Amino acid sequence: MLTPFAIALVLSAALLHASWNALLRGGADRAQSMSIMCIIAGLTGFAMMAVAGLPVSAANYVVVSGLLHLCYNTLLVRMYRSGDLGETYPIARGTSPALIALGGSVFAGEWMGPLGIVGVGLVCAGIFTLAAARAGDSPFRLRGKSLTAALATGVSIAAYSVVDGLGVRASGNWVAYTGGIFALELAMPLLYLAWQGRTAFAISPAEAAKAASGGLISLAAYGVIIWAMQGNAMGAVSALRETSVVFAALLGAIFLNERLTGLRLAACCVIAAGAACVGWRV
Repeated sequence: MLTPFAIALVLSAALLHASWNALLRGGADRAQSMSIMCIIAGLTGFAMMAVAGLPVSAANYVVVSGLLHLCYNTLLVRMYRSGDLGETYPIARGTSPALIALGGSVFAGEWMGPLGIVGVGLVCAGIFTLAAARAGDSPFRLRGKSLTAALATGVSIAAYSVVDGLGVRASGNWVAYTGGIFALELAMPLLYLAWQGRTAFAISPAEAAKAASGGLISLAAYGVIIWAMQGNAMGAVSALRETSVVFAALLGAIFLNERLTGLRLAACCVIAAGAACVGWRV
């Protein structure tokens, strides 16, 4: 059962998640930024396992999750090459809560009650309204490859979240499990290095520092979610986590000069109402 303290932590993780996505979207080269983020997160993951041990009992989940995270990171870079944070991020995040709730029900028997279903529905509806409001400012931008990448990113989020929800419970040690899945993030910079050669990390110190901080923030954000999912319904945790789109809308407006309209603010209120339903239910 999610306690008020757990709810506060998950909401804090939502803010952190939006923050590192804003750092990635604002980077000069998203592939380079993502690679730096993965290096920092991967090395920190090894440090976590050095302290907490190896997640041996959940090794299969760690490997599957690592592959799914690799797909997710690749799709995220593709998504931000042509789409704004405020239009693509909500679609990617809005696709996942219902899929995660369904996955939790099928694979973990976490059937939600009426209020929980309403809450997840409101979160999804608000998120998609947020994306539609942003796309409405530039009706021809969110199409083709950007839309496909955003939807595919959402599916990958749902997939790794369900795997990690099951994996952390099999592990019994959320610190070791979190360290394991983030250690595998080192695969991304290695692939990027093989692809780009010497130019892979030709990045300014300022950009590298920004990306490195994003890597630490991403680990902290998802580490909290892993901790929450070890004893709580995956769908409920996911719905609360996706309030990150509200923070993303605000960060995009403040730091990336993205427009924040009345409709987008109304959509944020719908998301907040859905999160309140989920929080009340749990």
